[in-house]
Amino acid sequence: MRSAPDRSAAEEAQLYRLEVDVLIPGSGEPIADGCVVLDGAVIRYAGPAGAAPTTPGAVVVRAKAAMPGMWDCHGHFMGLVAPDLATVATTPPALMAVRVARDAATVLDAGFTSVREVGGFGVWLRAAIEEGTVRGPSVYAAGAVLSPTGGHADLHMFPLEWVCDLADRVGILRQCDGVAECLRAVRLQLRVDARLIKICASGGVMSQVDHPVHQQFSSEELRAIVEEAGRADRVVAAHCHGKPGIMAALEAGVKTIEHGTFLDDEAADAMRERDAILVPTRLIVEEFLAHGAASGMPDYALAKLQAIADRHLTAISLAHERGVRIALGTDVAGSSPRTPARWGQNAQELGYLVRAGLSPLEAIEAATATAPLTLGPQAPRSGLLAEGFDADVLALSEDPSVDVSVLAAPANVTHVWRAGVLAKAPGDAQAP
Repeated sequence: MRSAPDRSAAEEAQLYRLEVDVLIPGSGEPIADGCVVLDGAVIRYAGPAGAAPTTPGAVVVRAKAAMPGMWDCHGHFMGLVAPDLATVATTPPALMAVRVARDAATVLDAGFTSVREVGGFGVWLRAAIEEGTVRGPSVYAAGAVLSPTGGHADLHMFPLEWVCDLADRVGILRQCDGVAECLRAVRLQLRVDARLIKICASGGVMSQVDHPVHQQFSSEELRAIVEEAGRADRVVAAHCHGKPGIMAALEAGVKTIEHGTFLDDEAADAMRERDAILVPTRLIVEEFLAHGAASGMPDYALAKLQAIADRHLTAISLAHERGVRIALGTDVAGSSPRTPARWGQNAQELGYLVRAGLSPLEAIEAATATAPLTLGPQAPRSGLLAEGFDADVLALSEDPSVDVSVLAAPANVTHVWRAGVLAKAPGDAQAP
């Protein structure tokens, strides 16, 4: 039996044996005295240590607990250093790209082995990670956020010609009106291999002019987007605060409702009947409430945030009570250590889910077993410690099934395997 080796040897090793006091499978009850065997990029065994196969030559790691690598199902690799969307148009794209490269490493070290990126530089960041240029999680990116002209993915403070030019040059926000433009906008995202399509079915908080309750995109446009995405086996994620947008998006066949602030009993039942998933993103609300105008958040955005904050927490609780499936998402986009809702804080979302009524194990399931389902046909075999699943695994110094707050401290995540490669181990130098 060998102990965990240094970094260079660990990256070459193909077989790991993780022995833990508590094995948290992602769905179901924890297993005491557990063992996980990682054989290359897949899990060969996960269960009681007494039934584990022998593993001659394996690298042995011992820890308090093991669980699947976490997912953030709603993040933005945008390289923002202030909560102000106007900076998307005023910051050089190359600078934003450099920032998100660091964000990718930061979130991986925090225990997130997968990110469903719903608007930003994710399609290009994924390529850099896969070729080994950048350390980071598996990224499943949407490309640009789509909205009508004047909608949540528009920058209302600038001339429209500038915003349209920005859409073509940078490709992280795009406006489209009418069925023909909506179809082209979807196809442009598929052209860069987006793994899902992100739309704005209601107004938002960070956009200047629109109202969070008002529906965006007509029902005809929504159906066209969902059908076009579906032809390529992609699902649609719908930014929705107001109920009119929620109901229209569900009727059109979207897979996920992002935020869901004004969800009520009728909307929750519709989500459950259609097997739609709620990605509530409470972390960003709490962060911006706490830091407010001092963070650089525009006055118009802060006023809208304060108006919806209490209702948003109520909606999460109601969705849970009505049996709506919930996946973890944070809406983080911040790159600076001083920016609220920044990459690396992602696991704080579990605590907010528990505050809304989920049990610790339910919150963990939202971050693991449920999360890949937000990709529909594009979902990998991820989120579970089970034979044949992807070897995305965490070793922990504390048991999060008792207290999920231990996950919010990246130092408690002692080891991270992504696709069977040891990406973090004790003694690794972390980014400042």
